[in-house]
Amino acid sequence: ITKPILIRYYETDQMGFVHHSNYLRYFELARIEWLSYMGLSYQEMEKKGILMPVIKAKINFKKPLIFGKSFKVKIEALKIPKVKFKVNYEVIGTENEIIATGSTILVFLSANNLKPIRCPEFFSVLFK
Repeated sequence: ITKPILIRYYETDQMGFVHHSNYLRYFELARIEWLSYMGLSYQEMEKKGILMPVIKAKINFKKPLIFGKSFKVKIEALKIPKVKFKVNYEVIGTENEIIATGSTILVFLSANNLKPIRCPEFFSVLFK
């Protein structure tokens, strides 16, 4: 679970709700924090010639997030990555209520030719 994230005014729409497009940013923030916690960084992976773009995203909204409140994102990866890597998310409000759920699928690509590659060993060992 991430540290609490405070909702900023610019993230909201005219109704005072967090705009739906921001949830993908929150997912990315959680993913980067999670990888960092495990000792990995996107920068190091890119230096090794490995890219990890999102190729599919899904979000299910339950309740709105509102300006001035905070929330956390719970992140989970259930399977050892192969070429693709699925990550599940839960956006959790201050009252421990589920605000939204979602998932992303990322693929490992070679930076040299942008073709899919197998999950690097240094990454897959984190799931064993």
